[in-house]
Amino acid sequence: MTAAPVGVRVVSAADIERAMTPAAAVEAVVTALRSGLDVEADHERVFAPLTAGDFLLMPSESPDAAGIKVATIAPGNTRLGLPKISAWYLLFDRETLQPTAIVDGTRLTTLRTPAVTAVAVRGLLAADPRGARQRIDRLAVLGSGPQAIEHVATLAAVLPIGEAVLIGRTPERVERAVQILRDRGIDARAGALADARDADVVVTATSSSTPVLDVDDIAPGAVVAAVGAHGLDHRELGADLVRAADVVVEARASAVRESGDLAGAAAGGPPLAEPANLVELVTGGVVRRPGAPAVYTGVGMAWEDLAVVQGIMEVMRRGSAPEETT
Repeated sequence: MTAAPVGVRVVSAADIERAMTPAAAVEAVVTALRSGLDVEADHERVFAPLTAGDFLLMPSESPDAAGIKVATIAPGNTRLGLPKISAWYLLFDRETLQPTAIVDGTRLTTLRTPAVTAVAVRGLLAADPRGARQRIDRLAVLGSGPQAIEHVATLAAVLPIGEAVLIGRTPERVERAVQILRDRGIDARAGALADARDADVVVTATSSSTPVLDVDDIAPGAVVAAVGAHGLDHRELGADLVRAADVVVEARASAVRESGDLAGAAAGGPPLAEPANLVELVTGGVVRRPGAPAVYTGVGMAWEDLAVVQGIMEVMRRGSAPEETT
């Protein structure tokens, strides 16, 4: 790798691991949402098609910094045992726009995505009309890749979990993911879709382009977080589930642009009720209906990466930071 400009920190995946826990990433997201952030005004994600997948450019700005994530999505990589998403994050000084850090964006993505989901799940459990809930008795996760693993670990970092059940199409991958979680001290096992009916929280972290979960697959009043589908032509949730649910999105603007779950539910039917966004959720503006499921469907936004990167850099400023490149 070519040396970075003088004074620019190169932050590796290992540096991220040392600097920020999943629970700290959750709090970095909450802090950003409570800071007056206008999630609806965040920059759009730019997609550029490639032969093997897509380039993603995700710029954002805060009162203290500016940054952009440059990522690739290569769906075929899962068959090769390689990450589907690879990325670097470039951080800049807000006033001079001079680069200050280059951050491993792949590890950043597997840290910030479940952190945002955890904020949504925790908020929706707290808004349960049967009474605020502060634990997950059974968590069901559809998927067995890095995001599935990190979603379980992050939720377990902020909410007690009785049992985590992983559901996937490839038994070997599911068992490997289960073992990773057990090695982290989490009670996990492999399961089937029927296990989702007994779960109080269900997470879908798949790359499916067609629905993998619908309203008949879950318990009444369950919380569902759909985080694997990106783009209007990809859906993880059936239309009946989305229509029956109280829906929360990161931002309404980004959901309109990119949420296949919402677009699929709206196609050929009456308009959907306007979803709440995450700012409204964390500030107590969401009221759930008795008996209705709650759905959080996320597509990933640039402000989330910047919030977590700033948290990482603040920890490094207070303690030992990686060597600067010369």
